[in-house]
Amino acid sequence: MAQFHHVGVPTRARQPKEVYIEGAKVHITSPDAHPYRFEFLRFEPGSPMPEAIQKGPHIAYMVDDIDAALKGEKVIVPPFDATPSLRCAFIVKDSVAVEVMQAK
Repeated sequence: MAQFHHVGVPTRARQPKEVYIEGAKVHITSPDAHPYRFEFLRFEPGSPMPEAIQKGPHIAYMVDDIDAALKGEKVIVPPFDATPSLRCAFIVKDSVAVEVMQAK
């Protein structure tokens, strides 16, 4: 089952309390700190993330099994370890970028 987690919003402006994810070359904020669960993403030049993620919003869901959630979907970013406790991937579903996340 998928449970809503956040909306990812690309930005060029520095945000308070950003955390840097080195592999993606992106600074992110915690959706827990925003009343509408927005996660702001500020990408560095040379980020390997697809343009759809860098320039447009995405919606994110927690799933029990990331591999099962990806079956039959158009994967644009294969599973990766975003943090020591979180595995993520991105798909496109009905023309919308969707992040699927699984706690490790």
